[in-house]
Amino acid sequence: MTPDLLAALSDARAAKRPVVLATHLAGGAQRLLPAADAPPELAAAAARALAEDRSATVRLPDGDWFLHVHNPPLRLIVVGAVHIAQALVPFAAQLGFAVTVVDPRRAFATDERFPDVAIRTDWPDEAMDALAPDVRTAVITLTHDPKLDDPALDRALRSPAFHIGALGSRKTHAARLVRLRALGHDDAALARIRGPVGLPIAAVTAPEIALAIIAELVAVRRGAPLVQSPAAERAAA
Repeated sequence: MTPDLLAALSDARAAKRPVVLATHLAGGAQRLLPAADAPPELAAAAARALAEDRSATVRLPDGDWFLHVHNPPLRLIVVGAVHIAQALVPFAAQLGFAVTVVDPRRAFATDERFPDVAIRTDWPDEAMDALAPDVRTAVITLTHDPKLDDPALDRALRSPAFHIGALGSRKTHAARLVRLRALGHDDAALARIRGPVGLPIAAVTAPEIALAIIAELVAVRRGAPLVQSPAAERAAA
């Protein structure tokens, strides 16, 4: 690896930017992808490898390439140390997400309720600024309290987070959008929020709602089409 390529790879990892180090197995040539001047076949293969989060050898017209995926870690920021969060966190951890629970209410955000989970008890906007969501981060708000959810959603919308969801009824979500619009977010930005969050599986209990949310998270990550009537609407405000 050349010094310039090593520096570019280090810069991408520091910036938490997903990249692929492609190595031509016959000739040893290497390049970092995505890149504007990459051959279309190689660019497409690298995009697939990033999406699948899996390094692999691919056969292209000019020979075999080894595609080494350098993806930032998957992260989930959960705002609200509520019962649904207690069910959601283990689901997410099993899927490889590094989970952080954010809630300034110290009676809820405890190690006893969330063992072996990173907990932040600062205000959600401060926590979000420190956590700096990237393209491999999902943000889910669960409190129903605008004082907690809105600052987190405001920061999430100003980030490249790949998924943003908020619990609450349709009426609650409509009011939420009005408040966020007043903070300067336009319709295109607000459309990024899945609210009410969760796939439509008629969920009622906290574990069922957590299942609906995690299923939606997987669908978004994998690029599956989403239906429009989220299950967690049953968790009324």
